[in-house]
Amino acid sequence: MSVELIGKQNLLHKKSMRIFRICLCLTLCLLPLASFPQEQGSAISISTREEIKEEFSTVPCKNKERLQAVKALFEKVGATANDITIEKIKGVENILVKKAGATEEKIIVGAHYDLAGAGSCGAIDNWTGIVTLAHLYKTFKTIKTQKTIIFVGFGKEEEGLIGSRVMANQIKKEELKQYCAMVNIDSLGLTVPQVVTNLSDKKLAEATIKLAKKMELPMQTLTADGARADSVSFQERGIPAITLAALPSNWSQILHTSGDQVKAIKPESVYLGYRLALSLIAEINDNECGAYRK
Repeated sequence: MSVELIGKQNLLHKKSMRIFRICLCLTLCLLPLASFPQEQGSAISISTREEIKEEFSTVPCKNKERLQAVKALFEKVGATANDITIEKIKGVENILVKKAGATEEKIIVGAHYDLAGAGSCGAIDNWTGIVTLAHLYKTFKTIKTQKTIIFVGFGKEEEGLIGSRVMANQIKKEELKQYCAMVNIDSLGLTVPQVVTNLSDKKLAEATIKLAKKMELPMQTLTADGARADSVSFQERGIPAITLAALPSNWSQILHTSGDQVKAIKPESVYLGYRLALSLIAEINDNECGAYRK
């Protein structure tokens, strides 16, 4: 998450972590995707907590290693070399994997792969987002969707949302209405899933809160005053967007510091973020493209 100014934040309720631990033991809080049609001969592949946890056994802690590590992760979850595109525009590299749908209507699912300095490994910010992004692709790649889903790893988010702005600005004005929503995943792994309200459109935020309630999944809202994230790049083009996170009230003391290390990650938090994002994308796919516009 790119931070320009640290402001006031919503404190998590004291009972959040207690509810969080209880929910991890429940399967009822997770919506199945069994109703989705599948590609012939394929089964829906919903990642497990163990598979999510395994992804953090090694994390690339240098910016120069990140892009190829993202590519390798997509390949690990089933993308072929032909499925993966690396777009280099104006000095930034975005990595894309497209899952074709029945229509040209589109959902963008994104997470930035670059990390900040100051001794940070970028494990939380934002390798957790990249792991979630790859596993979302793994699940959706064998599901027949109405909308085309574009999975994107953005470069140079920490330098001013450069990768996402390049992508958003490349969309032609006459094509903007085909972009139904953008779901951004930035910094999971520390607490319950959250909607970052000041980085999210109201209708998408409300839909996510309602969905989490239906899933019986504990969720909070976070206001990160002064923070910026890749959802903003798409909001600026009139595309509804949302940022999902999972951060405690003292997040500004962890991100962009030497405290952002693998050992700080709670894999269960990443897993719940993945499941919430999975159901949110499925819901966007089922609704009319303009459902989340102002």
